[in-house]
Amino acid sequence: MIGVAGRETEQTRTSIGVDFADAGLEAGVGRILAAVEDELRQTVNSADPLVSAAARHLVDAGGKRFRPLLVALAAHFGDQSAPEVVKAAIVVELTHLATLYHDDVMDEASVRRGAPSVNSRWGNVVAILTGDYLFARAADVASELGPDAVRIQASTFSRLVHGQIAETSGPHDGEEKLVHYLRVIEQKTGSLIATSARFGGMFGGVTPDQVNALAEYGETIGIAFQLSDDLLDIASESEQSGKTPGTDLREGVPTLPVLYALASDDGDEASVRLREILATGPITDDALHAEALVLLRESSAFKRARETVRSYTDRARSSLAVLPDQPARRALESLCDFIAERTG
Repeated sequence: MIGVAGRETEQTRTSIGVDFADAGLEAGVGRILAAVEDELRQTVNSADPLVSAAARHLVDAGGKRFRPLLVALAAHFGDQSAPEVVKAAIVVELTHLATLYHDDVMDEASVRRGAPSVNSRWGNVVAILTGDYLFARAADVASELGPDAVRIQASTFSRLVHGQIAETSGPHDGEEKLVHYLRVIEQKTGSLIATSARFGGMFGGVTPDQVNALAEYGETIGIAFQLSDDLLDIASESEQSGKTPGTDLREGVPTLPVLYALASDDGDEASVRLREILATGPITDDALHAEALVLLRESSAFKRARETVRSYTDRARSSLAVLPDQPARRALESLCDFIAERTG
C-alpha cells in the first residue's frame, strides 16, 4: 500500500517532512490529495488543445503538492470531508503552478520538475499566457467557494506579485538588504502557504481564532522552509540536495548566511577572507567557489542563519497552541522539527 508521498506506509514521514504517525490521518489526507490530483487535471482542461497541453504540462509532471497537503491537514481540525476542502486545495495549487510558469520565463529556465519547461517547449508568450490562464482558473474555482475565498485569493495574488517585483527591483532606498530579503520571502513564499492553511481551516469549519492560528503557522513555516532551502544549498552535498552545492553563490543570489557574513564585523582571518570573496558578486571561478563554500560552512554567519531558521520554526510551533492536541497538530509540529533539523 502506498502512502501520501508515494512511499511505503511503514515510512510515515513524507518527502517534505510531515510525519504521519497516525494511520487515520494519513488515510484522510491521502483521500483529499487523490481527489485534488483528479480534479486538477479536469480543471485545467480547455477547448483549445494547445492551452490544455501547456496547462497540463506541470500538473502531469507532479510535485510535492505541499500547499494542498497543508489544506488537508488544516481541514482535519474540523470537517475534512467537506467538499469545499478539495476545491480550496485546487485554488492554491493552481495559483502556485501559475507562478512557476512565470518564474521559468523570468529565469530563462529550460527544465522544471525533470521535464522541459513550457517556455523552452512552446516559447515565452505561451508560457506567460498559460500562467495567466491558470490564475484565471484558480479565481474561477475560488468563486465557487464564495466572496471571502475570492477576496483572500486576490489578496494573496497581490502579495505574490509584490514579492516578485521586490525581488526583481531590489531594496528600496535606505532599506537594509536583510530586511528586503525577508520581505521577498514573506510575500513570494509565505503568503500562499499561509492561505493554504487558512483555507483548510476555513472550509473545514474551525473557529476564527483557529483559522488565524493556522494562517500564522502557514506563513511562518513557509518562510522557515525557504530559509532552510537556502542553507541546504550551502551545507549539503549534491547527493543529499539533488543539485550542485553553492548554486546561489555561483549565480550571485544573496541568501541569509551570505547576508549575515557580509554584514559581520568579525576580524578573524577566515571571516575577512570570506567577505572579500563574497563581495565580488557571482562566484564563477571554481577554486574561489570551493573556498567560499568551506568558509561559509564553518562561519559564525552560517550558525546564526541556522538559529534564525529555528526561531521561525519555534514561532510556527507556538502559533499552534490554540489548536486541539490531535494527530493533525502533531503532524504540523513534526514539520517544525524536520525544518529545524535538516540543516544541522
